[in-house]
Amino acid sequence: MIIIQLGIVSKRTKKDIIMLDCGLGFTNENNVLQIHQNLINNGIDPMDITKVLLSHLHKDHSGGVGKFDELLNRTFLSFPNAVYYINKQEMMFAETGNNPSYKPEKIMALHNSDNVVLLDDKGIIDGYISFELTAAHSKFHQVFWIEQEGQKVFYGADDAPQLQQMKSKFIAKYDFDGRKSMQLRTKWWEQGKQEHWTFLFYHDIKSPSVEL
Repeated sequence: MIIIQLGIVSKRTKKDIIMLDCGLGFTNENNVLQIHQNLINNGIDPMDITKVLLSHLHKDHSGGVGKFDELLNRTFLSFPNAVYYINKQEMMFAETGNNPSYKPEKIMALHNSDNVVLLDDKGIIDGYISFELTAAHSKFHQVFWIEQEGQKVFYGADDAPQLQQMKSKFIAKYDFDGRKSMQLRTKWWEQGKQEHWTFLFYHDIKSPSVEL
């Protein structure tokens, strides 16, 4: 398995090639999705992605979910051979278009696709990926733990976006429940130190991956 965030390889293991969220959906001068180009630069064919784990559908995490084809006038999934996993309440909420953090047209390709699995609030995917609804950064935000061979990789997305926030008592005004986000970060950091987790930080350029 290879675990990837924003097209950059963060952790190599044995089963699957997993994408964690999909970035803003920008394209380069050749009209290639930048997230695809990042993968190619790391020796990975975007068609080889097998799972896309979506923490939530804010536009900076879901813009690269699909790509619009002007000739066919429709949006296709960016990773057509992957299964996309998203909380079912988050999917419904994003479709309303009532929040500027969401761009419904960016997630159009998720609608009625056989490649999409709508998740409940807590569970396990394929026996080794745990997920849990937190309702911290956003109302239906979820986080993931990926376990294999005694190692645990934690992806907290915007509940735990940067290394520095794990080490400080920080309440963000932009969070749905900033106090809960802070409390969860404290809990995860302490548990991670005890159990030697690997943390993946979506919004941390300097420290995208930290092993404890």
